[in-house]
Amino acid sequence: MNPNNLFAELRRRNVYKVAVAYGIVAWLLIQVATQVFPFFEIPNWCVRLVVILLILGFPIAVILAWAYELTPEGIKRTEDVVPADSIKRDTGRRLNGLIIGVLVCVVAFLLYQRFRPNASSGTPEKSIAVLPFDNFSADQENAFFADGIQDDILTSLAKIHDLKVISRTSVMPYRNATKSNLPQIAQALGVVNVLEGSVRRGDNRVVVSVQLIDARYDRHLWAKRYDRPLADSLGLQGELASEIAAELRATLSPEEKERVETKPTENPDAYVLYLKARGYESNPDRLFEDYKLAERLYGEAIQRDPSFALAYARLSATIARIYHWFDPNEERKARIKTAAEKALQLNPRLGEGHLALGLYYYWTESNYEKALEEFRIAGAALPNDSDIGYFAAAIRRRQGKWNDNIELLKKSQVVDPGNANVASEIAYTYSFIHDWPETARWQDRVVALAPDSPNAKINRAYVDFWSKGSTAALKSSLAEIPAGNDPAGLVTRARWDLAMIERDYAGADAAMNSYPLDVFQSNGLPTPKNFFRGCVALARGDLPAAKRYFEAALPVFETAVQQAPASGLRHANLGLLYAFMGRKEEAVREGRRAVELEPDWKDAVNAPWMQGFLAMIYTRVGNADSALPLLEHLLISPGPVDNTNCCITYNDLRSRWQWDPIRNDPRFQKLLAGR
Repeated sequence: MNPNNLFAELRRRNVYKVAVAYGIVAWLLIQVATQVFPFFEIPNWCVRLVVILLILGFPIAVILAWAYELTPEGIKRTEDVVPADSIKRDTGRRLNGLIIGVLVCVVAFLLYQRFRPNASSGTPEKSIAVLPFDNFSADQENAFFADGIQDDILTSLAKIHDLKVISRTSVMPYRNATKSNLPQIAQALGVVNVLEGSVRRGDNRVVVSVQLIDARYDRHLWAKRYDRPLADSLGLQGELASEIAAELRATLSPEEKERVETKPTENPDAYVLYLKARGYESNPDRLFEDYKLAERLYGEAIQRDPSFALAYARLSATIARIYHWFDPNEERKARIKTAAEKALQLNPRLGEGHLALGLYYYWTESNYEKALEEFRIAGAALPNDSDIGYFAAAIRRRQGKWNDNIELLKKSQVVDPGNANVASEIAYTYSFIHDWPETARWQDRVVALAPDSPNAKINRAYVDFWSKGSTAALKSSLAEIPAGNDPAGLVTRARWDLAMIERDYAGADAAMNSYPLDVFQSNGLPTPKNFFRGCVALARGDLPAAKRYFEAALPVFETAVQQAPASGLRHANLGLLYAFMGRKEEAVREGRRAVELEPDWKDAVNAPWMQGFLAMIYTRVGNADSALPLLEHLLISPGPVDNTNCCITYNDLRSRWQWDPIRNDPRFQKLLAGR
């Protein structure tokens, strides 16, 4: 056939128009499938099936357009239609109308996608949240492994400057989220993309399946399945991170690429121990027992692989947390630095190693400039690590730079919007400067982020006491907390404290008697129940009972000071106990030592705290002349408020039994009348 005749015949039979109409309709159907199928949780392979069927259908549609013709009597073979009876021109006009109509739909669809209002407007396109992975292992004990793989992928992605990566703390609450909720999850976390996955571990093999989703439209962008021996999976997180970054069109520098793709270890046993340790270290409840388990497991991982730099860095950071929050002794201090330096000796550019060394300078030496320099280096290697901004903010607070602290904490919320601890720290700073409305607002956010946390509810209730003198919220919150929900005894202590504020000494005794353990752990200080029982006896005037209880508690306080002689808080608590026992000279000596260890120029947080203890010690030993000037200064200066230790607010001074010795002093009454 003459080519000119062929093209003319194709045109006459409307083959071109059928092909164009088919292509446009097929594209529109594919878009509909990618948008609608995920909403009904239809498997992703169904979308691929639609695409394949439409591709296979194209040549069939073209062949049918060539071979058949639509007539008033129905569909007939083209060869059987008399030219005079042909209505191909009418059919062509209908096809033109169909093409125009479908094109209008396509344009409308594209405009809707481009300009529709949504909560993610302003959200970076290169933003991602790595949701908790499902554990499909037969042994549910392997849940730690699924969490560890997810955390490793997240951490690897977080090393890429061109990406916004949401922190682990903020994504963990979405462990059991359904796919239909992905748009809402993305909106809450401030991202465009979400990574879902599952892990199956067994018979020394690991199967990891992941899928990347544009959560705005529930559109699947990319999916992959990895099935390999455990020993070959150690670099999987870097491999995955690189592929995801490429899919999101993120730019990686050569240094970032090397950092992301470097295997943490070549030893699979060490890697499994490391993942177990990470699970305990990452527990947001900050429990002493969890940190001790993490410390042991990191040590075992290092025994399996002495060149495991990341395990050394994590070990250092874990010991630093134990030192800062629970057990500040010299042996731990030395081990923090040794482990951090070993990590950096093995890998000088390891961001986690610089972070750990920064914690050493911050928490053990109060060397803020060195700590900030290490955090700066760590931040260059870990641009999405919210902990770095969090700790830098904490240093600004120690320096008395309250606004800088709040600004840095709010910035850290960009990649960690669901972290209740960050919101709590913001509330804490506002309480320092006695901005009670903002304190209450941020504590409300803490409760919203951690609705099951008794600590969050109790702290919110105390804001009403500090600002208004009302205990109604505290009573209500404590009444709502179910029996048995008492982490570290904090609920028991709050019940005891409420009873003491209201001079309900029988209630205070009942609270202590209900707690099964003999010692509380708080702020790095072991406090025996006998101390609290002694306070109740002293407040009600039973001096022989108070003496008996305090003498039983004394060895614990004295041992604590011997173990950590540089801890101002331990000296302050020992001094207060001496004051309650009537040992005046020893009480004042310990109180002054606490203030010497935490001067204003060194620590804007602990300095007023120790001064508050000294004011209470002076009050209890009968030295109002020294106590009152301190109180006058503390009431108008920024300083910490804390329901578990000495707290200086107008309503604390009005209500608490500890200030009874100066309650009738005209100078004290005048001080309180000022507010």
